[in-house]
Amino acid sequence: MLGDWLPLLRDLRVYRREWLARDVIAGLSVTAVQIPTAIAYANLAGFPPETGLYASMLPVLVYALFGSSRQLVLGPDAATCAMLAALLMPLAHGDGAYYLRLSAALAITAGLLMVIGGMTRLGFIVNFFARPILIGFLNGIALSIIVGQLGKLLGIVVQHRDFGPSLLELARRHAEAELPSLAVGLATLLILILLKRFAPRSPMALIALLIAGIGVYLAGPDPEQVKRVGEVPSGLPAFALPGIGYQGVQGIFMNAVGLVIVSFTSGMLTARSFAERNRYSIDADQEMRAIGLANIFSGLFGGFAVTGADSRTAVNDASGGKTQLVSVTAALATAGVALFLAGPLGYLPIPALAAVLIFSAWGLLDLASVQRLRGIDHFEFTLSLVTTVGVLAIGVLPGVVIAILMALLNVLIKIYRPPDTLMGRVPGLEGYNDLNLAEDSSPLPGIIIYRFDAPLLFFNAEYFKARVLSLVDGSALPPRWFIFNAESVSQLDSTGALALRDVHAALEERGVQLVIARPKLYMRKFGQALGVAEKLGTDNIFLSVRSAVESALERDSQRAATPQVSGAADGAR
Repeated sequence: MLGDWLPLLRDLRVYRREWLARDVIAGLSVTAVQIPTAIAYANLAGFPPETGLYASMLPVLVYALFGSSRQLVLGPDAATCAMLAALLMPLAHGDGAYYLRLSAALAITAGLLMVIGGMTRLGFIVNFFARPILIGFLNGIALSIIVGQLGKLLGIVVQHRDFGPSLLELARRHAEAELPSLAVGLATLLILILLKRFAPRSPMALIALLIAGIGVYLAGPDPEQVKRVGEVPSGLPAFALPGIGYQGVQGIFMNAVGLVIVSFTSGMLTARSFAERNRYSIDADQEMRAIGLANIFSGLFGGFAVTGADSRTAVNDASGGKTQLVSVTAALATAGVALFLAGPLGYLPIPALAAVLIFSAWGLLDLASVQRLRGIDHFEFTLSLVTTVGVLAIGVLPGVVIAILMALLNVLIKIYRPPDTLMGRVPGLEGYNDLNLAEDSSPLPGIIIYRFDAPLLFFNAEYFKARVLSLVDGSALPPRWFIFNAESVSQLDSTGALALRDVHAALEERGVQLVIARPKLYMRKFGQALGVAEKLGTDNIFLSVRSAVESALERDSQRAATPQVSGAADGAR
């Protein structure tokens, strides 16, 4: 029971000694990326730099205990921080202290909503993210990270944040690139490439950043040319309840609902993407509770809203992290740095950090899977591309929402106009099968065997009726029997049952007998209540298609024999 709530304890029971070095190294590598990015994202949201560090300590540790993902690293996120600024700055009216309290209260409120959602099993919403969406999301995030770091690599302060405008701005301002900054970034990239080639199990990100930091410190280039992280205040967060008053709570509640969608969706997409890459499963309800608890603790201890950090998760994955001890190490290391190493941290070159993020993001690109989707299914290929383009063009959440809506619309279209099958004799196969399996297949004379491959519900009932009657009316030889193979009808509602009753009446008018084969148990529920079985007759309901065909053929024989007997009797008289 305790292991269900604390997955890390469950993982530690099967923990291997050789994993410890990898987890510690990965945790330190994540820390090396997490600290400066946390400061940068805090600045993006309008918070002091130490607030970003606070959001990278206790929340990361809490998620490590409660999360089911082995790779996901929580922390400040660009999309979340941008959303916080857009939502809360108008409410704060320029009051910085109140703005911090609002952000903390928003994190706590959103966290409570997620904990409640996880306990009531609302995590199922993540099941709407099909595999093509996951592939497209990961590719979009990778490209977004790469382009987002190009300005830092070149030493250019890019004004635009979106993918397209930032690319255009970089192209327009490429002449402003600082050569020392570019040299540091390219050298760091080269170190990472060489390490991956010759020492793939080494802490590549950590080694590259250490070399870059020491090199910049010794070379002493102009800080204006090679930007550094700069001074970071030291210290640990303290517990505080953010007092914002009743009106403040009213103002942030709906914002908290929107934040839940952004935070949980983004975190789960990242978690599921990496779980799929590493071939294990995660519990969506557990993830919702874990991310919610992390946000609650972030708000109570001086931080702001956090979610799954794709760049830090990518660094974790590339460094060979095996369990959430990576996040434990990263949280403790971040606290240690905040206490004792804030000074040396200031010498970390921003272009080197950008190079690490670009290198990690490049490993996320999965163009091979996109190419495979193209050969498997055109719609899934398009869905993956739409997700990627949507993430890049209109943002993570809107892009994913559009992709989900497309997937749902496709499902509805398939159910509204589902595939169906005419069955008959197929050479070389026993029983009655799809006539499309072979060119020399043949239907049974006077009998139509029809399979409807979808639930029969209110929104496709009219299509079902029209399809059945079109098959009967379009038949070259008028059929005497219509055998409805119901084995693929996985659901039925009252509208679907009424459609069956209407079909029976319409076929009766045409002199065709409706027969049902292989009905599900739920058909009895609706059939008895609406009188379908009564009108149809129990002698026209069969457990197999074979028995339905045999009964139809036998009754045809009896009908054929009856007039001959009557004629013989008349002749004798």
